[in-house]
Amino acid sequence: MSATFRTRLLPALVAAGLVAPTCALGAPSPGGAQAPSGDVVFTSGAHAYRDRPARVRGFVPAGDAGHSVRIERLDAATGTWAEVATAIAGADGRFAARWRSATAGRFTLRAVVDPGGDAQAATASGELTVSVYERAKATWYGPGFYGRRTACGQRLTRRLAGVAHRTLPCGTLVALHHRGQATVVPVVDRGPFGTDAEWDLTSATAAAVGFTQTGTLGVLPRAERRGTPASGS
Repeated sequence: MSATFRTRLLPALVAAGLVAPTCALGAPSPGGAQAPSGDVVFTSGAHAYRDRPARVRGFVPAGDAGHSVRIERLDAATGTWAEVATAIAGADGRFAARWRSATAGRFTLRAVVDPGGDAQAATASGELTVSVYERAKATWYGPGFYGRRTACGQRLTRRLAGVAHRTLPCGTLVALHHRGQATVVPVVDRGPFGTDAEWDLTSATAAAVGFTQTGTLGVLPRAERRGTPASGS
């Protein structure tokens, strides 16, 4: 007999994983001895990097201590779940594992506890979304250019949040992550030029993620676009 999944949507928290997230939705119960309300609680870092291991962890009900826990990722194209890591729940209900993504993107994860045997149904946690970034070299700009029009038709100011890229259409949304800080901004300009950097952050964007000099950060272009003037697109 095949097991059926019993999904319980939880107030699951997003806690620090390999890379510190920008926010958390909750916290485990004091002591973390077992999952509250008899549910599986699954936690993961909200941000990770391609080809680098990211930590996932959580708690299972006391009755599931010692059981196998599968970490699964949703295939958005087929609507099916694939195993990406496994763990064994300890005597206190805790489990921890690491998973690694070979591609950048936004992925949905869950934890599934297999109680063993055919008599009981497997239990799935609530779902979490993790952003997996590419590491890319970037610079930032602003002083000396304030007041000028960008290639996308906007006026560059100290408050303009956005990035410059050589080819992405104007308005393309780009998620950025740097040292625990994250933001999503549109492409507002063309560049950078005369450098091997791939991205140029406006001063407002650089300040939002604590980016103070040429270096690397996490970048994840998204399919969505924000409305901007057509020039330069």
